[in-house]
Amino acid sequence: MAVCVRQSRNNVINHVKSKMGLLGLTNLSSSLNNDHSTLSTASLAKDLRNQSSVFENKPTLYRTRRFESTKPHQRSGVHSNGAYSQFLDFPGGQVAFTPEMRFLSESPKERIPCYRVLDDDGQLIQGSIDVGKEIAVKMYSDMATLQIMDTIFYEAQRQGRISFYLTTIGEEAINIASAAALTIDDFVVPQYREPGVLLWRGFTLQQFANQCFSNKDDDCRGRQMPIHYGSKKLNYFTVASTIASQLPHAVGVAYSLKMDGKDACAVTYFGDGGSSEGDFHAALNFAAVTEAPVLFICRNNGWAISTPTSDQFRSDGIVVRGEAYGVRSIRVDGNDTLALYSTVRAAREMAIREQRPILVEALTYRVGHHSTSDDSTKYRPVDEIELWRSARDPIARFRKWIESNGWWSGEAESELRSNVRKQLLDAIQVAERTEKPPLVDIFTDVYDVPPSNLSEQEKWLRETIKIHPQDYPSDFTL
Repeated sequence: MAVCVRQSRNNVINHVKSKMGLLGLTNLSSSLNNDHSTLSTASLAKDLRNQSSVFENKPTLYRTRRFESTKPHQRSGVHSNGAYSQFLDFPGGQVAFTPEMRFLSESPKERIPCYRVLDDDGQLIQGSIDVGKEIAVKMYSDMATLQIMDTIFYEAQRQGRISFYLTTIGEEAINIASAAALTIDDFVVPQYREPGVLLWRGFTLQQFANQCFSNKDDDCRGRQMPIHYGSKKLNYFTVASTIASQLPHAVGVAYSLKMDGKDACAVTYFGDGGSSEGDFHAALNFAAVTEAPVLFICRNNGWAISTPTSDQFRSDGIVVRGEAYGVRSIRVDGNDTLALYSTVRAAREMAIREQRPILVEALTYRVGHHSTSDDSTKYRPVDEIELWRSARDPIARFRKWIESNGWWSGEAESELRSNVRKQLLDAIQVAERTEKPPLVDIFTDVYDVPPSNLSEQEKWLRETIKIHPQDYPSDFTL
């Protein structure tokens, strides 16, 4: 009789848990709707959590799901008539031997499904959802406000009043719905297309205007180009233009929260183009190994500036990469406000309670140009843009849902848009009249005692301004 190889309890646990990663989240819609008449964020997170809670102990810096095996060695004295019953102990758990030469497929037979709650007409696909009137109306109001702000600031740039701007048109739901699912204690490490998160947290329209006009009331004191917002008060790290550099930083923030035992997580955003950077891969591996409570939210809008996703990678989007790094992942409709809210809320709860990273791929579309330095009609068809603008607009879809609940009306819409437009125009006028920060601010807040090279640069700059005053703003305070 063949000698059976008995796996340890920990290896059984690890085997079961390894099967939960992607499947636990990619089939949210079908698995939950089959069992429950009501779709709620709490039940969604609970069902996912219960799959692994029997194996989990109280969170520590390194949890019990980590493999105990650290040194590779082959079991001695294990023989069998079947090759499938032989194993190799290897870091990460036992690996079965097989006499078959079998390569892993480069792509699955079916693409990973996309979780959604609302159809294109703004109607619930099945059941109901636990989002009340107050939060629903605020989400819609902030989405509409973000859209108006983008339109007006974009026009201001075209008029030469600010130097640069970048819109979030078509991606408002990702901004606002994800922000609504977080708490103020969660640290946001953004890319540059998430001003809606700041808007939700209380950043005022005047603060947005001050930053874009780089005046003395700007929180960054004029040292960042427009739309590179930041707020220490609102736990929102200052935007950096370098693609994907924010991802490893977010993991470090999350690990710090974990070491301090905080009931919070780090959240970072990036586009599909960011996933082609090395920082993306380093960050996911870093997060998985340290089991850091961080949410990676990818805005897969199909275009990395002018490069389509088909020219970036052959994989099924971004979501499949999470499993490869040991990160639980989900794909969600990025233009479905309710689906995003439910997903991020459930992901946040899992990240903190289970001390693990979560990857969210939101499928959406960048309706606007990449920035004011771009003309997207040069590399993508206009009818494609118009399809997403008209038929798949996240704001219009969500408005239909809140109107069907009796929470919104045409009168409320007109009043909101009129008030927001007036506030923005007033804010721009105030920001334009406010003087610029003093020149000395360029050289402060880095060193306690400025080094000699910075002192020399400051001296040269002052001399240059005196020689060429016409090249500098008249209200530039020396």
